[in-house]
Amino acid sequence: MRTGWKALLVAAATLATSSAALADGSEIARGKYLATIGGCNDCHTPGSFLGRPDLSRMLGGSEVGFAIPGLGVFAGPNLTPDKETGLGNWTDDQIISAITAGTPPEGRRLAPIMPYEALSHLTSDDAHAIVAYLRSLPPVKNKVPGPFGPKETPTTLVFVIVPGAVYAKMPPPP
Repeated sequence: MRTGWKALLVAAATLATSSAALADGSEIARGKYLATIGGCNDCHTPGSFLGRPDLSRMLGGSEVGFAIPGLGVFAGPNLTPDKETGLGNWTDDQIISAITAGTPPEGRRLAPIMPYEALSHLTSDDAHAIVAYLRSLPPVKNKVPGPFGPKETPTTLVFVIVPGAVYAKMPPPP
C-alpha cells in the first residue's frame, strides 16, 4: 500500500509540474504576441529603424533615438534580462510600472514616445505575460546611451519630431 501512495504522489507531482510548465509556456507565448502587436520590437530591437532588425538581439535596445523638442533624445532601452544593461535586476512590479505608468525604478518619467498611457489598459494577466516573455529572452549586453537632455549632444542616430510647419521649412537632406 505504501508503494502505491508513493507512486501516486510522484505521478501527481509530475503532472502538477507539467501543468505549470505548460501554463508558463502559454503565458510567454501570450506575452510575445502582445509585445509583437504592441510594436515593442520597433523601438527596442537594434536595426529596426534602419530596416535591418537584428533578431539575434531581439529587444536588446535601439541605436536610434527620438528627439522631442524641449524634452531631449530618447532611445528604446534594452528590455532583455541582462543584469548590467537590461531589466535583469528589475522586479516584475517595476517592469509593469514602467510599461503601464511610465515610471521606471529610478523614478523619472518615461518619454511620451513610450505608449504607457495606452498600455495602462492592459489586464494584470496580460502585463504579467509581457514580463514573462521579456524574462524568457536571451540576455543581450547592450547599454543604450541616453536619455539626453534638450541641450546635450546625443551619441545616437536621431529621429526628430517637429511640427509640420517647421518640417516644411527644413532644408532637404544631403
